[in-house]
Amino acid sequence: MSSKDTRKQYLTLNDVAREAGVSAITASRALRTPDIVSSKTRARVEAAVETLGYVPNPAAQALASARSRLLGIIIPSVTNQIFADFMAGIMDATEGGRFEPQFGNTRYRMQREVELLRLFATQRPAGMVVTGIDQSPEARRILKQMACPVVQVLEVGSDPIDMMIGCDQTEAGRAAVRHLIDQGYRRIGFLGARMDPRAQRRLAGYRDVLAAAGLDDPSLIVTTPQPSSASLGGRLMADLLAAAPDLDAVFCNNDDVALGALFECQRQGIRVPSQVGIVGFNDLDVVSVSVPSITSVRTHRYDMGVEAVRMIEAAIDGNPPAMAVINQGFSLMIRQSTQRRPENGAG
Repeated sequence: MSSKDTRKQYLTLNDVAREAGVSAITASRALRTPDIVSSKTRARVEAAVETLGYVPNPAAQALASARSRLLGIIIPSVTNQIFADFMAGIMDATEGGRFEPQFGNTRYRMQREVELLRLFATQRPAGMVVTGIDQSPEARRILKQMACPVVQVLEVGSDPIDMMIGCDQTEAGRAAVRHLIDQGYRRIGFLGARMDPRAQRRLAGYRDVLAAAGLDDPSLIVTTPQPSSASLGGRLMADLLAAAPDLDAVFCNNDDVALGALFECQRQGIRVPSQVGIVGFNDLDVVSVSVPSITSVRTHRYDMGVEAVRMIEAAIDGNPPAMAVINQGFSLMIRQSTQRRPENGAG
């Protein structure tokens, strides 16, 4: 065998992808199912193959195509109701189907996500579902090298690894604060626990709207890295009320914190919504039955789980979604905790 032939033998699909300026997933699809990629992308991959002299190894291709039925799902928590709702969608969508879902819990640690991805990669998953859009460079590299469909869930952004489905967390935060301003509130605080990237984007939306209205006051923001709970929300609300007794509303980064804020207002004899308005986030069932009921931003987590499975199935079958990024939006569920004025209906 000549040295040139030996060099070709050691070339990989990653080399082709790098030469073509595309991901390994896209290069794989261009070579194996060329009809599902654009003609421009297909031409770039074919040119890279020609330039490098890449010759696919039949044995390696056979091994690569022997994927398992495993569907890898990585979430940051197994106790948070938000992810339980999402997992329920995954389980219902996969029951009796082609996939066997397997979950990994990062506990909100980026390095743990990398470790789990490395483990999933050894099992040759049929597809991967990962939470959020803030994967580390190493995590993104591993996901691209898996050469299987990947769906990022719960959020949307401008740089998908492969596909995304979720909502715009920043815009959801903006909608919550606009509602408070529409109801006549002006001294609007923010309470946040855990403060993961999704919570940070909600905070950014809060600040955007208040700054535009000339109402931004950093002293009204109280956050902590501690895990959220109603008891913690009560303590945060007590701190904020002590520092800003003229506070007249609060946007909480989740419903646990919002419940705690409500309980603290009741403990101090502060009337909701006439003296203080409260908005939560995620719309857990409990906030609809509290007294008063709490306005919250509803995200469609169960539906995201179902749709993520369908997106992976379609991609495997050669019919990927027409749009790589699907924004499912959100709903502002307006309830008693903010109804200072009559409402025309929830948006």
